[in-house]
Amino acid sequence: MQILRETKLEGLRLARKVGRQKVLEILLKKKLGGRGGANFPVAKKWETALGVKADERYVICNADEGEPGTFKDKFILKNNFETMIEGLLIAAYVLRAKRCFIYLRGEYDYLREELEEKIKEVLEKSKMKVSIEIVRGAGAYICGEETAIIQSIMGNRGSSMYKPPHPTISGLWGKPTVLNNVETLTCVPQALVYEDWNPDYRLFSISGDVNHPGVYEWELGVKMSTILDVVKPREKIKAMSFGCFGGIMPVKKSSSVSQETICKGNCQHGAFSIIFIGERHNIVDICLSIAKFYTYESCGKCTPCREGTIRLVNLLKKIKSKKVNEGDIKLLKEFAEHIQETSLCGLGQSCGNHILTSLKYFKKDYMRYIK
Repeated sequence: MQILRETKLEGLRLARKVGRQKVLEILLKKKLGGRGGANFPVAKKWETALGVKADERYVICNADEGEPGTFKDKFILKNNFETMIEGLLIAAYVLRAKRCFIYLRGEYDYLREELEEKIKEVLEKSKMKVSIEIVRGAGAYICGEETAIIQSIMGNRGSSMYKPPHPTISGLWGKPTVLNNVETLTCVPQALVYEDWNPDYRLFSISGDVNHPGVYEWELGVKMSTILDVVKPREKIKAMSFGCFGGIMPVKKSSSVSQETICKGNCQHGAFSIIFIGERHNIVDICLSIAKFYTYESCGKCTPCREGTIRLVNLLKKIKSKKVNEGDIKLLKEFAEHIQETSLCGLGQSCGNHILTSLKYFKKDYMRYIK
């Protein structure tokens, strides 16, 4: 990723020169996908919103980076915000949007003043009649979900809405709305300007039991041995967690890190955050901590998530008390599966991933508590 302290708006100038349709063609050809986890083609999302007849459209930059272990968007906001703003303006140009929003995580509010200055500078250089408003998030994990962000920006309680309609059809105030995260928008001008731009490069947020945590850029397919050589584990690594929702799986030095290999292990790569877990940790303790997080962050709108997350915590506490048998382990698995299958949004649908994957790979840690 190019770090440009003073943007020349080359991407925006090129976009206006070639026109909206050509921009969509270039982004589709370059295979730019969303960097928030879904990897949905950016061009197709924009094209859908552009195809809806409406007198107004909106663009939202999702800077509500609330997934534990993920901090690469903060790195961009601190070091490459000009390029991110340029990507936001390119999206506004393609979609003919006059109003844009940056939904900024509440804990990142200390970046707001500098960000507002840069927005003003870039808008002056662009000479575009577009407004960019920063909306401060209220600290809710659920607002990482697109429909919850929309509700929050409109002044409502941040909770997920039923889909369809999708935001590209009916989003902010019932108008077509495009949401892209910080890294995605930062990649837009780069994909337009650089012929050799590689869609397989990703920003990795690395933390946990390592000596050199931080944000790294690697190509998909990078060997796990390469990552470990760089970050220097503090102790023998037992497992890795992909944030709270991504699940937990063993670390194999010979394996490659890509969307396919992670998903094949029943985990989700998300925004490529990796929390390395040393062998001194018991996986049940890790799962209990994550389960408590989900209980606290559930918006409470749907019953499976609201009630189910509490039941998962209680079962894990019961396991820790050593007053359980194998039937309780089976019940834990069934609960996690049921909550995932019946919940409304991604929070409930993923809140059992850490339990299901840990039971698959680290069942011995659970069996220690069985009489």
